[in-house]
Amino acid sequence: MAAKLLIVPFLLFFSLMIGLVIGYSVLGKLPASEVFQISTYKHMYDLIFSGT
Repeated sequence: MAAKLLIVPFLLFFSLMIGLVIGYSVLGKLPASEVFQISTYKHMYDLIFSGT
């Protein structure tokens, strides 16, 4: 029973990571290693909220 409860969050997290890598490296044509750097998300945040 506990294994079933733990497998769902693991699969969701795994799907998120795969989706980020595919979106960033395949669609964005950028290095996949940058997906896991916090500076990437700080830069995106600054771009989104720069005018507010």
